[in-house]
Amino acid sequence: MSTLNFAYTKHTEQVADLKKAHKVLVEYQFTPSLPQKGYNNRSLHINLSTMEISEKKISDQMKEIFIGGRGFGLWYLWQAIKPTTKWNDPENDIIISPGPVGGITQYPGSGKSLVVTLSPLTNIPIDSNVGGFFGPLMKFSGFDALEIQGKAKGDVIVVIDGVKGKVTIEEAPLEDVNSHIAAEQFTHEYAENEEDLRAVSVVASGKAAEHSLIGCLNFSWYDGRRKCTRLKQAGRGGIGTVFRDKHLKALVVHGPAVKSDLNHPDDIGRIAKAGVRLHKEIHDFDDIQCHMRRQGTAHLVEVMDAYDLLPVKNFQYGNHPETPKINSLVWDKAFTQGIPDGCWYGCSMSCSHGVDMFEPRTGPYKGHKVCVDGPEYETVAGVGSNCGIFNAHWIIECNFYCDTYGIDTISFGTLCAFVMECYERGILNKERTGGLELNWGNGEAQMELMHQIASGQGFGKIAGQGTYRMKRIFAEKGWGDFQFLEDIGLEGKGLEQSQYMSKESLAQQGGYYLTNKGPQHDEAWLIFMDMVNNQIPSFEDKAEALYYFPMFRTWFGLNGLCKLPWNDIEPGDNRVANTPMEAAKVPEHVQNYIDIFSGVTGRQITKDDIIKMSEAVYQFQRVFNLRMGKGTREFDRAPYRALGPATPEEYQSRAERYDKQVKEWFNCDPTSKTIAEKIELHREYREKRYQSLVDAVYKRRGWNKNGVPTMETLQRNHIDFPEVIAVVQKYL
Repeated sequence: MSTLNFAYTKHTEQVADLKKAHKVLVEYQFTPSLPQKGYNNRSLHINLSTMEISEKKISDQMKEIFIGGRGFGLWYLWQAIKPTTKWNDPENDIIISPGPVGGITQYPGSGKSLVVTLSPLTNIPIDSNVGGFFGPLMKFSGFDALEIQGKAKGDVIVVIDGVKGKVTIEEAPLEDVNSHIAAEQFTHEYAENEEDLRAVSVVASGKAAEHSLIGCLNFSWYDGRRKCTRLKQAGRGGIGTVFRDKHLKALVVHGPAVKSDLNHPDDIGRIAKAGVRLHKEIHDFDDIQCHMRRQGTAHLVEVMDAYDLLPVKNFQYGNHPETPKINSLVWDKAFTQGIPDGCWYGCSMSCSHGVDMFEPRTGPYKGHKVCVDGPEYETVAGVGSNCGIFNAHWIIECNFYCDTYGIDTISFGTLCAFVMECYERGILNKERTGGLELNWGNGEAQMELMHQIASGQGFGKIAGQGTYRMKRIFAEKGWGDFQFLEDIGLEGKGLEQSQYMSKESLAQQGGYYLTNKGPQHDEAWLIFMDMVNNQIPSFEDKAEALYYFPMFRTWFGLNGLCKLPWNDIEPGDNRVANTPMEAAKVPEHVQNYIDIFSGVTGRQITKDDIIKMSEAVYQFQRVFNLRMGKGTREFDRAPYRALGPATPEEYQSRAERYDKQVKEWFNCDPTSKTIAEKIELHREYREKRYQSLVDAVYKRRGWNKNGVPTMETLQRNHIDFPEVIAVVQKYL
């Protein structure tokens, strides 16, 4: 269903012509291997500046402390760069690692890879969890991680052939740079025959990543039922921008045919039993819980709307009367049903839905028939409701172009919503946007902005710098008051906030802005526990949740796991058999994770060990931020709109709620105050409350008042390496 709609036999000649133009610049021979108990104990290092390819041994200490995945990525990045390194310096690394559990086929959601680099948006480490086949196929070729450093003189591809035992760096001048075409072309070039297509995976970005700081990477897999390649995104933090800056057009892996025991686990029976339990739960309960097999995460749209949590018009409002135009029933009809939609073998959750035979109305692929990955909830909310766009077609088209151009849909949605509000408030106008009428709901203007970002032209050149830089550009040009721009531009540490309203959930405010990498929902999603169910009422309760859940979720990124099978499906008696706090942890699934990790590695762990394993890496990442000059309290600030109502319109939309709070919190008659006075009362209270939360969380995480891990914390987590201590001592 892609633009090229390759059929293997039909386009053999075209594929041959593409590949004939390749020029091999360097070739490296290696001995293919399969992991033993989840590890190959070696990684692949490529320097594009020197055109050197080498291997690194992975030590037992590295596995013990950093585990794999995100941990390996952070450790390699630490070794590769200096405190003065910028994202576009040649020494910046891109590291891809699937983790020790990654690649098993018995347990849903076990095909993930973690990508780590120094972010163009934040200039601190960013990590992104992504599906697709690349990580597992690379692992089954012989490597636990791929580390790419340096910068090529011109566009190149890197090919890992795990069957022939060969790594090459090649010029590939004829293939496209945009992901949906590049994935098709390279998959067909490196597959031996039609059956072999599933043994090839491609990593690519796109044109927009060349001209913006919000570039993403796409990891492919071949969908044998649709007869096309499909894509999953390593979206956050501008990883695709680093990729294109290194002049990488694509990474290609050709691995062995996948079998159930390629990880050579210690106890495959233990893994299989855990998988059977979860497969049964998905079969029995998905249709009455989250509908992941039909709607994926898009099932959340109307749920968030019902609880006043759906971001609308740049996070001003939490619901909208037109939400039914983009709710889960719409996506249920748009997605192709009846086709297993897992992005790795054995995932019966099957949430990787696609819109087939979609026809864009704009841009270079206007009128083509394409397969679109998603949209998922974050995309629907970000480029849809948050921009006042309640039109399914424009959301799908925006989703498609974000993917193929290599743009993070979360960052694009949040920055586009910010731009639209600035336009509505007169901070921007047609003259300043080069003619773009960026009013709420203008899907065509949103798409034109997208195409401008992709070409690096017009107002798109400014928008592609991200919200943090736009706020400063607008203020410098005299287009708006900087403090107001700070209030309404939702980013932290330079990263755009993902798509949940946090005004009435103090815990979620911490879940966003007390993260290591910036306001991303993968550390802690606590809105329902906090706001809806009132399960964590005190600062200490919230701090405990903001300790446990980020540490627990970190573990998925160490091992190559998707978080969705953890709590987007639950045992039928979970809420009955456990206390509310324990139910949120889904104890039966925690036991599953104990079983699959122990079953793969032979390292026998407990539920407490999961937290210990994760905390070592989490604390190390905090120190890494310090090393890059961005790990103290001042960088854990939250823009005011994330905390409360920043404008009269916001206040009036929830006047009854806010007036009641004025009366209860301040013992004050709200009718005696103007809206401006009431907003100021709220602001003072909410900002002070947030700082009290920060104090409680820092204490629970073992940090001092400035957010710096203490020496005891480093020692307890066995990361008191001399170079780590040296960084921390500068701040103590």
